[in-house]
Amino acid sequence: MIDEVFYKKLIADLSNTNTTLVAVSKTKPVEDILALYNLGQRDFGENYVQELVEKQPQLPADIRWHFIGHLQSNKVKYIAPFVSLIHGVDSLKLLQEINKQAIKHNRIIECLLQIYIAQEETKFGLDEEELAVIHTQLDSFTHARVVGYMGMASFTNDNEKIHKEFQHLKSISEKHRLPSPVSRLLSPILSMGMSADYKIAIEEGSNMIRIGSLLFGSRS
Repeated sequence: MIDEVFYKKLIADLSNTNTTLVAVSKTKPVEDILALYNLGQRDFGENYVQELVEKQPQLPADIRWHFIGHLQSNKVKYIAPFVSLIHGVDSLKLLQEINKQAIKHNRIIECLLQIYIAQEETKFGLDEEELAVIHTQLDSFTHARVVGYMGMASFTNDNEKIHKEFQHLKSISEKHRLPSPVSRLLSPILSMGMSADYKIAIEEGSNMIRIGSLLFGSRS
């Protein structure tokens, strides 16, 4: 069940901050996605390759699909024909595979480098040393275009800690600046903030948030 009131208020709020909303539709039925689409939403995020591949042909062609989960290199080929933005690029090997598959389909696939900022072993991401290595090779990726950064804060009620982790990601994005101009974008993407912490993320400079449960209701 879509929370239409919350969605409309959120879109109004975000319009003042130039922040893009990615509606996280994992495990949600096609009908719910279509309901949000009919309200004007075009950016949707999925965590699982098989689920995304099943949903994509059932829905309007102008949806911009974001892959926001942990992506294995051997699964890239399944989403390469249509994915708009891959959020969780956490290795040089993965970026190389995205580039390879994008060449096969003669398209540019935009990517975000995922940076490890949380103090949790369950989170994925690059450290600064790995990031520096990738930066030296960016020019070699003709069809995988890095357009920004993504990070996930710790799952905690400690707001001060969340602020610091997002501040850390913002500082990394400024230290490791991406080539400009970046594609169709005015500035690189900084994707941080989910249902529990998106307000903090926007305060700390996020320009793309990933919201699921607040829009679609809790997952079973």
